[in-house]
Amino acid sequence: MKYFFTLLLLVTCTALMAAPLKPHLYADTNSKTASADTIIRKQSATIGVSYGSDLQFFGRTGPITYPFMSMDAIYNFKNGVFLYGSGVKVLGYDPLLAEIDLGGGYVYNITKNLTGSASYTRFLFDKDAAQVIKSASSNDLDWNNSYNWGFAKSGVILDYLFGKANDAFVTLNTSKYFESKFSIFDDKDYITIAPAIAAIFGTQNFVQRYAMDHDYRDYENNLFYSNPNIPQMAHNNGLFKLLDYNFKIPIAYNQPHYTFEFSYKYSIPLNVEGLLMNHRESFYNLTFYYVFF
Repeated sequence: MKYFFTLLLLVTCTALMAAPLKPHLYADTNSKTASADTIIRKQSATIGVSYGSDLQFFGRTGPITYPFMSMDAIYNFKNGVFLYGSGVKVLGYDPLLAEIDLGGGYVYNITKNLTGSASYTRFLFDKDAAQVIKSASSNDLDWNNSYNWGFAKSGVILDYLFGKANDAFVTLNTSKYFESKFSIFDDKDYITIAPAIAAIFGTQNFVQRYAMDHDYRDYENNLFYSNPNIPQMAHNNGLFKLLDYNFKIPIAYNQPHYTFEFSYKYSIPLNVEGLLMNHRESFYNLTFYYVFF
């Protein structure tokens, strides 16, 4: 039962996603909560596949809705070290894989209730993958710590991304975990619900770099401003601000070795600068994971 939530901690411990093993890197980079009280030191491997309704990166989306699928794998060592890889396909567009992520990190217990992880991720983008808004960043350093209060769990995640654009983010989140006391098909399955709220603070230089790389100028539908080289835009993108609030409700069917999950997230972007005219948006995700241990 607890292996699934250990997996969630590892899946979400790095930006994207942020993402995702980073199965939720695009759809859920910013919801990095977990429900396990302690980290289980058990050697295991996990494979997964996810569908998402749109690509999102730290509260920002591209000019068009881009549904996607990701294929993921992670290997956990008994000492807390983990390695992962993820490939993302933007549905309806070339290339076959818009992005491949490779990374690793370490999960640790400070106390029974205070847990954390540190990780590094390398993002590899296809040169034709213009849909991926995070393509201005090729590296991510992530430090994630969470505390279980009993009635809820709170987390603080620090991310530093660098490449063509450099950005820093702080994500604050709180979640509440509910587990069914009944079974559905046998005595091993159960339902979980873990509603969460998160706030993202940071810079957004990646927005300006994304627009300049893909030469977005005057869109007839007014998705962008007219000139991506206006100095004031670049200045505003470099300021550390509140970027996004989001609310998420994941509902999962769990067996000892696998999980099906549907999640709904409502995102409220704030202080939108530069060229992207982001607005409030709903995101839907469907995921499946299988754990070998």
